[in-house]
Amino acid sequence: MSSENDYKMSSLNEVAKKAGVSIATVSRVINNSPKVNPETRLKVQQVIKDLKYHPNRVAKRLRNKSASGNLIGVLIPDIQNPFYVEVLRGIEDVAYENKYALIMCNFSQDEKKEQLYLDILQSESVDGLIAAPTNEHDQKVTNLVKSGLPIVCVDRGLADVDVDVILVENQNGAYSAVDHLAKAGYKRIAYISGLRQLPSSQEREAGYSNALKANGIPIDRTLIRYGDSRHESGVKLCEELLNLPSPPDAIFAGNNLITLGALETIHKKGLTIPSQIAIIGFDDMYWSISLNPPLTAVKQPAYEIGRRAAEQLILRINDPARPTMSMVMKTELVVRSSC
Repeated sequence: MSSENDYKMSSLNEVAKKAGVSIATVSRVINNSPKVNPETRLKVQQVIKDLKYHPNRVAKRLRNKSASGNLIGVLIPDIQNPFYVEVLRGIEDVAYENKYALIMCNFSQDEKKEQLYLDILQSESVDGLIAAPTNEHDQKVTNLVKSGLPIVCVDRGLADVDVDVILVENQNGAYSAVDHLAKAGYKRIAYISGLRQLPSSQEREAGYSNALKANGIPIDRTLIRYGDSRHESGVKLCEELLNLPSPPDAIFAGNNLITLGALETIHKKGLTIPSQIAIIGFDDMYWSISLNPPLTAVKQPAYEIGRRAAEQLILRINDPARPTMSMVMKTELVVRSSC
């Protein structure tokens, strides 16, 4: 029985035989060697196309340790979150434009799963990695930066190592949302946070607190709840808030999935938005305008974050010694009818 390697070799032999050249010449064409005359190159390329031959990427890297496999790893915490879907779309577009393929790993905020995927990405000899670390002290990603693997962090940076990072103005975005609620006359403004250990959650809480102080509203710790950044925590924590003896008259939700969960609870309780309770979400998704009423939300440039991250990673792959950069992208409060 033929092995996969036998199959690959026989395919290479077939290309060489049909093109009337040596296997070495076919290999030179595949690897874009200049040591092939144009006429022969065109003939071999046409045969490769006719036979639908695909070179074994892993074998190519094993034969030549210095060769690029044109592979980028992407490590994200939650593929259910539309924000990361848009980031991934931006990454993929730039990767495709530059002839890179992606290996996408969703670790679901599980550190064991994160380690497994990082091991797999290393075994695949990826040229670089775009990652949203579990927290700013994520030792696993930090160790990879120290090993010399080109890495760009998105949404979350690393505190213990110098690394390229693409962030957003979390604090300013949260401030603009809560300031808008306060100026609209709401006094008991709750905040449902994502994972407390994330720098983005901490920055959004700081923006929330600063906006309350600026508007002369005391900070009531009973109105601040910490979740896991998912829909279910939005449902549960919003219910806790609405069951308080003195419930909030407005809610600022820490991300899009929390927002959806909070809206589910509000609708189950039969409350009218915004007359009985107002709500603003952090993340303006494509469905925000389709809600009833349309959702006021802090808009992040998710797609652009992905594009910039991929562009920066390719620069880092091509020039590992270049200075690291930190880019902070602006947010925008999109005002609709939910407050």
